[in-house]
Amino acid sequence: MAKMKFYGSGFPYLEKEHLKGKLIVLEGTDGVGRSTQVAMLKRWLEKNSFAVSDTGLRRSPLTQPGLDKAKEGNTLSPTTLSLFYATDFADRLENQIIPAMGAGFHVLSDRYFYSIMARDVVRGLDPKWTREVYGFALIPDMVIYLKADIPTLVTRIVHGRGFNFWESGMDIIKEQNLYDSFIQYQTCMIEQFDTMAQEYHFKVVDANRSVKEVFADIKVLVEKLISPSRESREKNP
Repeated sequence: MAKMKFYGSGFPYLEKEHLKGKLIVLEGTDGVGRSTQVAMLKRWLEKNSFAVSDTGLRRSPLTQPGLDKAKEGNTLSPTTLSLFYATDFADRLENQIIPAMGAGFHVLSDRYFYSIMARDVVRGLDPKWTREVYGFALIPDMVIYLKADIPTLVTRIVHGRGFNFWESGMDIIKEQNLYDSFIQYQTCMIEQFDTMAQEYHFKVVDANRSVKEVFADIKVLVEKLISPSRESREKNP
């Protein structure tokens, strides 16, 4: 068990308890395959008798309806939208993630606050300010950064769900079409993720490959993280 560690002061009113579960974050740009890998990882862990909980952006019952509505109208400033997302993250962290880890669940997060910071900085917000906002964030046990190049992302989006307004950054990049805007926006996002990979010690996985090849690398990383938990469970059934 590890004691809770935060990037800043955390939640001052919460006792710094020891958490039985691990927090594993999958990060990366739109179209990189995070959700697919989270689903596969969840099934694999459960098959190996681990209790698993999963979460992601805009899944707080407190804020999800408001965030979905705000994104429909594109009426909020970057700062307001940023704080809206921070509220969503704080609510999930306090009421979903930490309780689940305390109960012994491994929590898989499809994105964490790093994605929000990347979006904020690309939209002109101060990088130092965005980092200070998330001083309450729990430090994950592992962050896996799925990194793919722009041609790979474009191919997957074209043959998948298609381009949309937000993933293409159309609120800030004034191109004439979603395709060109997507390329510019996601290039900027990759630059931010690359910077954070160094700053926050992400585990980088080449996501230009097949789903199975990417998952094989993820499994190796996760097995190393949870192997002490497995040994402890076998000694103390």
